[in-house]
Amino acid sequence: MTWSAFAAACGGEESATFRRVTKTIGEGEWRDIEVQLRNAAAEARTGGRAHSRAAEGCSLYWRDRIVQCFAEKDVAKRDEALDKAWWDAAGELVPPASPLGAGALAAYAVRLRIALRRSAISSESGSAAFEKLTTETKMDFPK
Repeated sequence: MTWSAFAAACGGEESATFRRVTKTIGEGEWRDIEVQLRNAAAEARTGGRAHSRAAEGCSLYWRDRIVQCFAEKDVAKRDEALDKAWWDAAGELVPPASPLGAGALAAYAVRLRIALRRSAISSESGSAAFEKLTTETKMDFPK
């Protein structure tokens, strides 16, 4: 399923945003998980907590998981590990007692965005993006 098809099924792009989808499962549940993941990533990138935002939840598991991702030296593997961590974190939205409820829809929205971004990654798209970004800096030297 594409994001546009998912958004249409939810009542349009505005209705399918994460905040709208996740409101049905609790206003701050995904926001707190997302803040924890983003705080961990900021800490791993900068080596400190200067850029941290307040979150109600506190999970050392997610923090450690993100720190492990940043220990990977290969950027492609690091991005894949980060996406896997976010994918797994989205699973926290699905309560065991209601596996087909609103939480499952919110998790699907998060996971669909990850899957669509991952499917767009290819050598060709990477080369095209590199060419686009470096076109302005290329110089033709006289022979």
